[in-house]
Amino acid sequence: MDYRSLPKIELHLHLDCSLSYKVVQQINPAITLEEYRDSFIAPPKCTDLNDYLTRAVKGFELMQTREQLRWVTLDLFEQLKADQVIYAEIRFAPLLHIAGGLDPATVVQTVNDAVSEGIVSTGVEAGLILCTLRHYNEAQSLETIRLAEQFKGTHVLGFDIAGDEAGYPVTAHIKAFELAQELGIPCTAHAGEASGPDSVKKTLQCFHPSRIGHGVRSAEDPALLDQLKANDIHLEVCPTSNVQTNIVDTIADHPLDRIYRHGVSMSLNTDCRTISDVNLSSEYQLVEAVFQWKKEDFLHCNLEAIQHAFCDDVLKEKLRKAILSAYSSAE
Repeated sequence: MDYRSLPKIELHLHLDCSLSYKVVQQINPAITLEEYRDSFIAPPKCTDLNDYLTRAVKGFELMQTREQLRWVTLDLFEQLKADQVIYAEIRFAPLLHIAGGLDPATVVQTVNDAVSEGIVSTGVEAGLILCTLRHYNEAQSLETIRLAEQFKGTHVLGFDIAGDEAGYPVTAHIKAFELAQELGIPCTAHAGEASGPDSVKKTLQCFHPSRIGHGVRSAEDPALLDQLKANDIHLEVCPTSNVQTNIVDTIADHPLDRIYRHGVSMSLNTDCRTISDVNLSSEYQLVEAVFQWKKEDFLHCNLEAIQHAFCDDVLKEKLRKAILSAYSSAE
C-alpha cells in the first residue's frame, strides 16, 4: 500500500537533525550537495550512537541566529506537509543555540513564533518539546525545564532528555524531572537506545516519563515489556535510526514487531529526517515490507500516538477523526 498520501502523526522528531539541503543552502550557499551528503547525512551503518550524533553538530551550527532558527523551523513544516504529517511534536535543546549570542529564552521564543507561522502556512499542527542533554549538568537541566515553565501555554508542550545515555547517568537530571512533575509538564525521555533494558528501568524509576524515546531494547526483557504495557508507557520507535546507530544489525532484526505484538503502546517516527535520510512514509513502507504490517497496524500506532501526544484533548479529537476517516476509506 502507498502510505504517502495518508495522514500521519509523528512524536519523535529532532529539529536540528532535520535540515533539508534547501535550507542549508539558504543559510550557507557555500555548502555543496556533496558536502551536505557527507556531513549532514549518516552512512547506513555508524559505529554507534555517538558516531551518528556527530552529524547533528552540523545542524545546530547553522541555527545560531533568529533568522536561521525561523528558516529551519519553517523548512521542517514544509517537509512535514509533503509527508502528510498532520501533527508533529518537534524537539530541540535550547542551550545548543546560544553560541551566536542569543539567550535561551529568545531561542525558544523564536522557534515558538516560527511554529505559529508554520501552522498557519502549512496547516500542519505541531507542538514543541524542550530537551536537556545527558552530558549537561544539573543547572543546565533545571534551566531547560524552567524554560518549559516560562513558555507553558504556548506551543511548548513537554520536556525530554536526549543524548548518549550509555556515557552519562541519570543523577544530574533527577531534580529537573521532579520539577517537571510538580509543574504538570509532560515528559518523555530517551532510553533503551545506546543502553539496554536497565537504562529504561532506571529512567522510569527516576524520571517517571509517560513516554520513552526509542526504548526498543526493552524487548530484551519480557518483564519490562509487561511493565510498559501495564503502565501504558508509550515507546517512540524510530526504525532506520536504530539500524544506523547499531542497536540492531539489520531492519529484519529490529524488535519493533515483537514490541507491537506484545501489546506495548508504540508509534513509528523518523527521529532525524536528515541524518537518517528518511521521511515517515518511507519508514512505513520499510516496516510494511519487512514485517508485513497492514493498514490496521499503522492506524493503531497513529491512534496510540494521538492518545499519548502532549497536546490538548480538543486537538486530539480533531486528529483522531482525520486519521480514522482517511484510513477507513483508504484501499
